[in-house]
Amino acid sequence: MSGKKDKKENNEQQSKMTIYEYEEKYVKRQNVRHASFILKMLAAVIGIFLFTCLFLVALRVYDINLYAGIAVSVVCVVIYIFIFVVPLVKILKTDYFQTNVNSQSAREAKKHNRRVRRNIAEKMIDFNATVEGVGWYDDKVVVEMAASLNRGDDEGIKDCLTRLYADSVKKSARSIIVKNAVKSGMFSAVSQNNTADAAIIAVVNLQMIKDIVFLYGFRPSDARLVKIFAKVIQNSLVAYGLGSVKIGQGVAQTIGGAAKGIPILGSAISVLVDSSVQGLANGTLTAVIGYQTIKYLNYEYKLQNILDGVELEDTEEEFNEACEEVKEELKSSAKNAKKVYPKAV
Repeated sequence: MSGKKDKKENNEQQSKMTIYEYEEKYVKRQNVRHASFILKMLAAVIGIFLFTCLFLVALRVYDINLYAGIAVSVVCVVIYIFIFVVPLVKILKTDYFQTNVNSQSAREAKKHNRRVRRNIAEKMIDFNATVEGVGWYDDKVVVEMAASLNRGDDEGIKDCLTRLYADSVKKSARSIIVKNAVKSGMFSAVSQNNTADAAIIAVVNLQMIKDIVFLYGFRPSDARLVKIFAKVIQNSLVAYGLGSVKIGQGVAQTIGGAAKGIPILGSAISVLVDSSVQGLANGTLTAVIGYQTIKYLNYEYKLQNILDGVELEDTEEEFNEACEEVKEELKSSAKNAKKVYPKAV
């Protein structure tokens, strides 16, 4: 039995991926600073857009009444902080796995990823102990993870996280997406205003990304977060376009002679179709963002898992240590030779 186990371990060692194979298969050449700059620019675009929407609301009230306008302006500032600044800070402050690495940075990335896994485990354990009734995480697996964390068992932590992400976290993430997609669809169906629709999409999407990131305990890397934020802006623009198109009128014209002969009925059908189509479209756009976020998170977790098992080359520091060890061995051998053969030496 032990022979089979040894054979299995030998096969695993022989088939272990090297850092060069990992780099060739998974690493893409990216400018980290460039991605970080673009991410900040996209966040600024979303912020400016939401600020403009709230400013127009306050300005409209201000034109009606000075004091009411001032009061609404203060409320808008508070709302802006709550719906944009807080979610954005929470997303960007959350750590992420380093997976786009090379032979020089792989060792530090593995150490960083180990710390991130432990931090995620601590957050999940604390959340499960302090918040009741949410049911985001499987209690049994969380208990196992707490035991692994106390033992300092990194493999145990990784195994528990893998099981959570494949089961309870996946289900909870879907629930968050459905809830926000419905919210987005309902709000936009009621608002029937293109500017409001676009702002709603941006706000709901940002809140949803924040909730998913909190659920998983880590965020996508800057490069992938750029794609998500770009999609948020794109979806907001699409929502703005949907609000400005008279979708319902076109559908109402195809209803038939009966609807055409009754103007009131035709108008009612137009409003209902506009509302339902825009709501469905905006809800779908929100769901797309949610599933894209989950896809990136799962992929980067898979990559860090692969990287954790990658065989690394010796660093320059380790090479120097080996040289020093050889030097000491040679000195020791020379001393021993001098003792044994004093005349020869």
